[in-house]
Amino acid sequence: MYKFDKRIVITLDAGGTNFVFGAMQSNDYIVDPITMPSNAQDLDLCLSTMVSGFEQIISKLDQKPVAISFAFPGPADYPHGIIGGYLPNFPSFRNGVALGPFLEEKFGIPVYINNDGDLFAFGEALGGILPEINSRLAEMGSTKTYSNLLGYTFGTGFGIGMVIDNHLNRGNNSCVETFCLRHKKYSEVFVEEGVAIRAIKRVYAEKSGDINHTFEPKDICDIAEGKLEGNREAAIAAFEEFGTVAGDAIATAVTLTDSLVVIGGGLTGAKKYFMPSLLAQLRGVLHSVSGEEIPRMPLKAFDLDDEEEFVQFAHGAARPIKVYGTDRTVIYDPLKSTGVAISKLGASKAISIGAYSFALSMLDKNV
Repeated sequence: MYKFDKRIVITLDAGGTNFVFGAMQSNDYIVDPITMPSNAQDLDLCLSTMVSGFEQIISKLDQKPVAISFAFPGPADYPHGIIGGYLPNFPSFRNGVALGPFLEEKFGIPVYINNDGDLFAFGEALGGILPEINSRLAEMGSTKTYSNLLGYTFGTGFGIGMVIDNHLNRGNNSCVETFCLRHKKYSEVFVEEGVAIRAIKRVYAEKSGDINHTFEPKDICDIAEGKLEGNREAAIAAFEEFGTVAGDAIATAVTLTDSLVVIGGGLTGAKKYFMPSLLAQLRGVLHSVSGEEIPRMPLKAFDLDDEEEFVQFAHGAARPIKVYGTDRTVIYDPLKSTGVAISKLGASKAISIGAYSFALSMLDKNV
């Protein structure tokens, strides 16, 4: 949407260890990033580092930026730019910091802060997977276009962002979340315990009996591939359970929002091991009390990274039907469908595009 926009927005990748400052124009980075320690344990030092980093980026630009926009870990009151609450990586922010208003006072331009899952989904919706899918559908003669997207990040946690009708849905309290849904296997456990890096490591330990292992998910994926010594069956089972638990939660969200799904994050490299069980949940069945079987979702789910499945997704069950009392025909596709794809942008780039797009959309709304 903003691929050819010449306005510049300053961005920040806010990690608990380092801050990475940058600037975007036309959905792309335009200066070399600046990395500085975040000093997250000391509020004064952290804020002065943030100001210094933004100042250094601005000094590299040949025109004034129109906004600062970035993702920051929650909990937070994002619409008002206030960060506070339980923040393991930013302990100095726990009592509440009006970060947005502080930066607006310093730089005299609007500041927009959001959850990283929200910006991931928004970036994919406006500059990533969603326009790509709609373009391909048009090229293949499909009558369908999609404007709802759920963005999930698979990594240290189970993050989500929700775009409805091409607009970011932040909810009433900036609290659109997925981590606290029920775990499919353990009903009293929250789902993120089964859809995170720690879950892969824990299930591998349980299945292999090697409770003292030091493997990371990349290692466990290499074991599954036969590239590293270890218990291959346990490695495959760890990713399979991960996909099952994630798929159950995603099926609930897709049913409620009628959305496509894009997945990013560090664990997507193991797609071949978790995607089959994830899709199996989306394609599963439920039963009535009398035993009648119905689909788990009222939508047919496709793997959009599989070319054969994408063709089926594009063509659906379309057929011409006559307009009663005339010779005219219209195309009718009774198949209701959704699909899952892995991010091609990568989570970091999608989040930056999301931050850039969000700032410009807010500025345009206020014109």
